[in-house]
Amino acid sequence: MKYPLAKQPVFLLFFVLLFGQAAAQDFPPVPNPPRLVTDFTGTLSADEVTRLEQKLVGYNDSTSTQIAIVLMRSTGDYEIADYAQRLGENWGIGSSKDNGILILAAMSDRRVFIATGRGMEGSVPDALAKRIVTNLITPNFKMEQYYVGLDQATDMIFKLASGEYKAEEVESEGNHGGAIFLLFLFIFIFVILPLIKNRNDNDNHMGGRGGGIDLWTTIMLANLLKGGGGKYGDFSSGRGSFGGGGFGGGGGFGGFGGGSFGGGGAGGSW
Repeated sequence: MKYPLAKQPVFLLFFVLLFGQAAAQDFPPVPNPPRLVTDFTGTLSADEVTRLEQKLVGYNDSTSTQIAIVLMRSTGDYEIADYAQRLGENWGIGSSKDNGILILAAMSDRRVFIATGRGMEGSVPDALAKRIVTNLITPNFKMEQYYVGLDQATDMIFKLASGEYKAEEVESEGNHGGAIFLLFLFIFIFVILPLIKNRNDNDNHMGGRGGGIDLWTTIMLANLLKGGGGKYGDFSSGRGSFGGGGFGGGGGFGGFGGGSFGGGGAGGSW
């Protein structure tokens, strides 16, 4: 049976509204009162949420850049990248400059994604968002150090967004990380080990106890295990020892400013 043409738009409108309502239910409403850290899972302690919130509010007050963290159980039938972009757009994370970033973790799915607003894609390009996920977030999440991973990730985003580290410099540092390690390994095998052997042989010949490693050798070994330190701390080796951030808590978060997301970002799993 064919419906009269006059009635077809009514049915089409009904299905569109029905579909739109179902899709809207897949996404949580904007937090009220406004906040930058939303943990729907209870993964973080109250103190950890407070510390992250104060840190991000202080950064927003100082720069107008809004970095939001959302922890949820699952993104359901959505790919996490698609879900993060839609959630960031729905909430309007960022300002009219589109300077918002969303770190979304789906805890049951064991997946995480950093979605960058249109205005942040130059400061935090996809390749570096991927490095932050791979080197800072997922290693800590694997050890259930969720706060540490998020704290270190936001520290690095601060540094990239402020221009303290240039994208090409970080990528260059990462490319040279393997060569630096091999150089230290070469020095250790062909320089340090023979010195240790000679020292022990001399100690044994002179009646000493031998078998020990002196303080200098211990320091060298420690530097080797750290991956050489590097200009960017331990970012290239995955430990990301960037602490604290330089922003104090503000007077409270005033709400998102209508930022837009264009598909930038990267993710991973743990």
